[in-house]
Amino acid sequence: MLNELDNTDISILKLLQENARLTNQEIADKLHKTASPIYRRIKRLEEEGFIKKYVAVLDAKKIERSLIAFTHIQLKDHSQDSLRNFEKAIIQFPEVLECYHMSGIYDFILRVAVKDLETYHQFLMNDLFHIMAIGSVQSTFVMKQSKHEAAFPIDIPPNPFPSANKNS
Repeated sequence: MLNELDNTDISILKLLQENARLTNQEIADKLHKTASPIYRRIKRLEEEGFIKKYVAVLDAKKIERSLIAFTHIQLKDHSQDSLRNFEKAIIQFPEVLECYHMSGIYDFILRVAVKDLETYHQFLMNDLFHIMAIGSVQSTFVMKQSKHEAAFPIDIPPNPFPSANKNS
């Protein structure tokens, strides 16, 4: 799907990942274009699902969510219904920032953000352990975060047909 995008599209995505508050005019200025075609491109990128949503990255300590746990879940039952039901249940918890269905020993890995260890324990006891399909849980806690990047690295793919480049 990346090959459907031209250099301008990719540049727009990079700029928006860096700062989603840029105006169409600011993006146009950075790319030496006019605002109207940039607006149309951004709308198309949203409609085609390249841009899923715009968010603000918050300081976890300032909002009292500084304990990050990676919670490894092994289910008792691996039927399609059990996996689907677990996913439906787990995404309802606001503490769960990310949920990944994995290969290997654990079926799921969750990234959970809470205030402190006591709050994490309450999350386990009052929420997570009430999901019937859970067989085992292993938690690991972040001691220090060395890197956190929300932006995906994307490169401009080589264009085998240079004349097919979109100019607007």
